[in-house]
Amino acid sequence: MIEVIVSRIVPYAVIGASIGVAYFAALGWNVRLYADNGAGPSSLLLHLARIVVAVAAFTLCAKQGAMPLLACFAGFLAIRTISVNRNRLALAKNL
Repeated sequence: MIEVIVSRIVPYAVIGASIGVAYFAALGWNVRLYADNGAGPSSLLLHLARIVVAVAAFTLCAKQGAMPLLACFAGFLAIRTISVNRNRLALAKNL
């Protein structure tokens, strides 16, 4: 029974992690664009695209049910935690 549940939920966690990797990579790119040329059209477009893609992906997971949505969100949050800690360590090394 547990194997069936895990085999149905783990792919959604991987999808959530993939969304997180793409989202936070685009966030880093977005920060560099804002720092280089301010709020230009390319940085605003990337900002909007990043949010739209994340919302669309989570909406598709939500249509599969509550457990897939929670697994997807858990994968996303795991990548968020890794990303924040990695950036915090990099910042501490520079200070």
